Amino acid sequence: MNILERLSHELNLPLDRLEATVALLDEGNTVPFVARYRKEVTGGLDDTVLRTLCDRLTYLRNLEKRKDEVRVLIDAQGALDDAVNAAIDAAETVTEVDDIYRPFRPKRRTRASVARERGLSPLADLLMKQEARYTPSLEEAAAAYINEENSITSVEDAFAGARDILAEQISDNAVYRRELRSLTERHGTISSRKLENAAAVYEQYFEYSEPAAKIPSHRILALNRGENEGALSVSVTVERDLILNYLFSEVVTNPKSPAFAHISSAVCDSYDRLIAPSVEREIRNDLTDRASESAIALFSMNLKNLLLQSPLKGKTVLGYDPGYRTGCKLAVVTKTGAVVETAVIYPTKPHERIAESKKTVTRLIQKYGVDVVAIGNGTASGESEKFIAELLGELGGKTKYIIVSEAGASVYSASELGAEEFPDFDVTERSAVSIARRLQDPLAELVKIDPKSIGVGQYQHDMKPARLDEALTGVVEDAVNSVGVDVNTASYSLLSYIAGINKTSAKNIVKYREENGEFRTRKEILKVPRFGAKAFQQAAGFLRIPDGEEILDNTGVHPESYAVTKKLLETFGRTLADVRGGLNLRDDVKKYGGMKKLADTLGCGEPTLADILAEIEKPGRDIRDSLPPPILRDKVLSIEDLEPGMTMTGTVRNVIDFGAFVDIGVHQDGLVHISEIADRFIRHPSEVLSVGDVVTVRIKSVDVKKGRIGLTMRKE
Repeated sequence: MNILERLSHELNLPLDRLEATVALLDEGNTVPFVARYRKEVTGGLDDTVLRTLCDRLTYLRNLEKRKDEVRVLIDAQGALDDAVNAAIDAAETVTEVDDIYRPFRPKRRTRASVARERGLSPLADLLMKQEARYTPSLEEAAAAYINEENSITSVEDAFAGARDILAEQISDNAVYRRELRSLTERHGTISSRKLENAAAVYEQYFEYSEPAAKIPSHRILALNRGENEGALSVSVTVERDLILNYLFSEVVTNPKSPAFAHISSAVCDSYDRLIAPSVEREIRNDLTDRASESAIALFSMNLKNLLLQSPLKGKTVLGYDPGYRTGCKLAVVTKTGAVVETAVIYPTKPHERIAESKKTVTRLIQKYGVDVVAIGNGTASGESEKFIAELLGELGGKTKYIIVSEAGASVYSASELGAEEFPDFDVTERSAVSIARRLQDPLAELVKIDPKSIGVGQYQHDMKPARLDEALTGVVEDAVNSVGVDVNTASYSLLSYIAGINKTSAKNIVKYREENGEFRTRKEILKVPRFGAKAFQQAAGFLRIPDGEEILDNTGVHPESYAVTKKLLETFGRTLADVRGGLNLRDDVKKYGGMKKLADTLGCGEPTLADILAEIEKPGRDIRDSLPPPILRDKVLSIEDLEPGMTMTGTVRNVIDFGAFVDIGVHQDGLVHISEIADRFIRHPSEVLSVGDVVTVRIKSVDVKKGRIGLTMRKE
């Protein structure tokens, strides 16, 4: 079975479609472009499936590359026979290939290699024959190897060296290793114990054990972190008799042989000294890899939902970065995202200039018609919320406020990008701007921040950085391209995530825009230096020009489909002008005879036709508009105000393996445990909840001292 056949089987995809899809990707087409504009080829595979396909394709190609490398290395030793070749062909993982190569790999100096140098291989071979009777006896045969120059001074020295050779041979057997790994995975236990000076946060793992086959991802990562921080000792163990029973059944051919004691000793030594530590490392690595992939998948899902939260359009926002000693930084951001004024107030300790601070905020609200105050949820957030809520009440309550996550705002503020955007602002002023803008357009602002700093994952800092960056970059790409960007207003950081556009070409687009004015058509983008036809093909459909010369430039219709779209309009006696306000042709299509007949007439595929109809029905549409808007507030609640049984409305801030954290407006997110999410059994919280969901919850428990809030979504 070749790679594509295997992928077809694993992903349950028709082989012909898979081959065509892989060909598109190999030609350098991006995942967003293929997912959106090559549906006829892929059968409508979405970006998530395509990225899974890419990851698996890369792994299998690397596996084949490793197989070829191992074949060459073994062949160079003259040992590549049909059996070895067949074993390599049958290997399904890189680990299995490495197991096959193990006996042929040049070894560092070991006890077995020393014994071989001393000429004891024939004695090891003699023992392994396990004959019923030996003539001469084994002791006499071993005595022939006594040689003080080789440090073999006794029969026992000779036997010990021979057993070392046998132990290594057993350890190097790929079949044995595969089975022992499987037995340990299925029947092993992962345990942990407390080390000296262990932090209390790991208390539940001080004396802990669980079947390795059942341990969930978040506990594996917690144990790893505890081990890395010197708080825990972690091990994987399995019942020794289970392992030895298997090895004895494979290795021992004659238990009545005089060699049995030596074979038995070699088997036990092979497992205890060579196999067990190696298998434990491999299983720990496998568990960590699986847990990491699970955590990355969860982080990716949360990140995508966060990026695609509903923007607060058409509102002037006052960004408010709370603080104590250095004051609270303010930034007024207009409906178009422009920063028109910044200020500093001191309503919190140690200054508490309440009256002066109220005067400043009132002036800004009235001067610029501020609709919403966006308060960061960091230091001094609670005091700032009380101050703003009281002031807004005095002003009549027309202006609302909302608490906005500051996660990553400080990272952006101190970044090179932040300095480029606002060279005359200090770090906290940039943070206030970021807080306001992430409310106005979460996607446009959050793409400026390293995804790992956004705070919607679990144990993300324990992941392999390269793999995490690769996965999260793909998520951001998919989110940005699914929404599309206004090429005349988008920052270069946002443009750089559009299919076919890298940071260099994004900066070139912005520079061209600044020097030549707004783009009037998509085609004009081809005038940007070092922006060629291939990049244009990948990017064009995701770039929008709202008030340009071509109405279709403000839709997701790709320029390559403009002719089909115009032919569609002509078919029903419509013009491009009719599209500007939105054009619903679904009844016309039915009267014509349906999608298939119309697609055949127009010379396009049904998926492309369906997308065109959706785009001209709502030109300039934003897929985020259908999502629930952020919850704006006008009064303060604290954890002390909560009582069990109270019903609240909140926003899901993070989904993790064992539940979800929900912001109910009291500065401390409440936890809905997985068992409290639904009245039915669910395997994972993500089956019901996503980041950004607005949900109704009931207070189950409140621990003011520890700052813990238990929530439930189950019926009473």
